[in-house]
Order: sequence, then C-alpha cells, then structure tokens
Amino acid sequence: MKSYIESYKELARLGLPIVAGQAGIIFVGFADNMMVGHYSTDALASASFVNNLFNIAILACIGFTYGITPLVGALFGRGETEAIGRLMRNALLLNLVFVIMITGVMGYIYTVLPHLGQPEHLLPVIRPYYLLYLAGVVPIALFNVFAQWSYGIRRTAMPVCIVLSTNVLNVIGNYFLIYGHFGAPELGLTGAGISTLVARWLGLVIIMLIFFRARANREYKTGFIHAGADGQTLRRVFMISLPIALQLSFECGSFSIAAVMAGWIGAIELAAFQVMVVVGQLGFCFYYSVGTATSVMVANDAGRGDIRAMRRDGFAGYHFTLVMCVLACLSFCFFGHRLIGLFTSDPSVMATCMSLIVPLLLYQLSDATQTNFANSLRGTSKVMPMLWISFFSYVVVGVPATYLMGFTFGMGIYGIFLSFSVSLFLAAVLFLFFFLRNTRTSSILINE
Repeated sequence: MKSYIESYKELARLGLPIVAGQAGIIFVGFADNMMVGHYSTDALASASFVNNLFNIAILACIGFTYGITPLVGALFGRGETEAIGRLMRNALLLNLVFVIMITGVMGYIYTVLPHLGQPEHLLPVIRPYYLLYLAGVVPIALFNVFAQWSYGIRRTAMPVCIVLSTNVLNVIGNYFLIYGHFGAPELGLTGAGISTLVARWLGLVIIMLIFFRARANREYKTGFIHAGADGQTLRRVFMISLPIALQLSFECGSFSIAAVMAGWIGAIELAAFQVMVVVGQLGFCFYYSVGTATSVMVANDAGRGDIRAMRRDGFAGYHFTLVMCVLACLSFCFFGHRLIGLFTSDPSVMATCMSLIVPLLLYQLSDATQTNFANSLRGTSKVMPMLWISFFSYVVVGVPATYLMGFTFGMGIYGIFLSFSVSLFLAAVLFLFFFLRNTRTSSILINE
C-alpha cells in the first residue's frame, strides 16, 4: 500500500475540487428538478423526456472534448506549454465543427417529436423547452474544450468554480421564471429552459476571458494565437476524441432509449424515471469526478513513459471510486424516500420511485467500475477499444435487454431500470481488461 500513498495524495489534490464542484452541480440539479417537479407532474415528465433525449447530444459533445485531456496532460508532463496553446487552437476548431453537426441533428429530431410515442398532451410543454435546450448545446461544448485544458494542466478547481457560480444563477433564475416571483412572468418549464440557457453562455464567456486575459496563461495564449490549422494535430485530436464521444453517446443513448420506453408506459412512469435518474447521479457524478482526476494522472504518467505509474494511478482512482460507491449506496438505502420526496409530492410517482430503489443499488458497483476504467483507458490515449466496447455493451446488449425486461417479461419500469445492470457490468469488465492489457506494453506512449 505504501506505493499508493503518493497517488492517493495527488488524487485528493486534483479530484477533491472536482468532487466539490460535482456536489454543487448535484445540488443545483436537485433544485432544478425539485422546482419543476413541484410545479406540475406534466412539467417533470416533459423535462424527463427532453433531458434524456439531449443527454445523448450533450455527452457526445462533452466526450468529444475528452480527447483533449490526455494530449494536454502529456504535453504538460513534458513542460511544453506553447505546444498546449497550439493544440487548443486546433481542438477548438474541431469541436466547433462537431457541435454544429450535433446541433443540426437535434434540430431535425425536433421536427419528428410527435412521432416518438410520447403522451400527446405533453407536446406543448416539450416544444419550447426543447428549443431552449437546443440553443445551449454550443456553449456547453466550447466550455468543456477549455475545461479539459484546465484539467490537463492540473488546475481542476477553476472550471468547477465557474460551473458552480453559473449554476447558482441558474437556480435563482428558475425561482423567478418558473413560478413568476417578484413580478417575473410565470413560465413553468420554459422559464427553467431560459435560465439554463443564460447560465451556459455566461460560463463560456467567463472561461474564455480567463484563458485569454489571465497573466498565468500567457504562454498558452501565445501558442494559441500563433497556431494555424494543422492536419496532423487535428487528426490526432479527432482519433482520440471520436471514440470517447461515441462511447458516452452509446452509454447515454441506452438510458435515453429507456426513457422513451418509460414514456410508452405512461406519464407517471416517465416522471418516476426522471426522478430516479437524477437521484442516481448522486453516485455517478462522484465517480466521474475521481475518474477525471485519474485520467489526468494517467495521461501525465504516459507523457513521461512511466507505465508502472499508469497502472498504479488507475487502481488508486478505483479505490477512491469504491469508497464513493459505498457512500452512495448507503445514501440510497437510508435516505431514498427523502431524496425522492424532494422532487415530487405526487403519491403515484413516489410509489413508483420507491419500487426502483433495489435496481438503482444493483448497478452502482458496475457503474463505478466502468466509469473509473473508462477514464483510466482515456488517459492512456489508446481509446479505440472504447468504441466497440460501448457499442456492444450498451446498444447490442443493453437496448434489447431493456425492452425484454420491460415489456417481453412484463416487468414494466422496474425491468427497464434493472436492465442497466446488464450493460454496465459488461462494459466495466471490458474496460478493465483493456486498461490492464494496455499497461502491460510500452506501446502505450502517447508521443510514439
């Protein structure tokens, strides 16, 4: 265990600011859904549908930025600061093209909303919220380009502070615009969409000002300004970013398809699905926080060519993640009813949510494991296996399992939630296998 002590210390230094930020994000997410849920069950069900549908697009865009982290981390490990700036110029261009394409796809989906099998009376609530969410995809993607740069150079607190600050403003805006307090118009779910959109654009403006105006970032800025479009760099970023984006898209897509299936059952089940997904984020966001720090450390080790440290740091992150998993499960066991009560007072929705506590607990370990080793594998930059692992686990196996357990076996919303354990466990085993395989060979070096 002595060999892990330094890794634990570094994980705590890098990861705890992200954990604190994720805790704040969870609080804001809880507050957001609480306000919508207590406004009306229809608003909560509509938010569930739109949020889960957009989660695919949002995570695809965020995942596409994740390819920046191992490259920046490797350059930072070698002290090449201006090269980081040049990389950022090309990464920003590539991500801008990608997010515009994703926005176009989601714009097309808006035109076919009536054909997705949702309760017809929800469509007037869904449509304006969908358009507001659509307008916020670009700032989310570009913000995360700069956030991954900050993580890669080990400044994990800065993006977190920005997100927390803008999310606080988001909650305040929700209070005014959902319910119409202090003379503001009562807009319900549309008000929540407006508040979220403003917060997302504000966060992008702030992080760009820090990158270009802060004195500590002068060398990064110089490299960025003097860089041109470089085909080799663009290809390098693309080849790492695309598999990660697709991995997250497939994973999130399976959840979003599950949300659509929940809507086939009814509005109560759809609202309950949204509540339990938000409650489940209590665990995932903490696993993600430690996973991000682990990815940065593995990338720094790879930049130095230290393969033994890569494996040690990957497992040190897993130790941290397992602790988070235990704490999350204890929270769901002892405070599940209270957590659910924060989002809805509808007795039918609450009863349905309580029936989903057991399947929620069952998939926590596999979710924690797949999150940690997916991020560890990302840090190695050898990410192509992530593409087929996620496709096989979440699409080929996960989606049919959801339909079979939910409808063919007649288990309804319980079966839909229970099916998540199948795909997450399969992905966890495969990500672990490839991380172990990659850290047994010197071919892992990023700069080869």
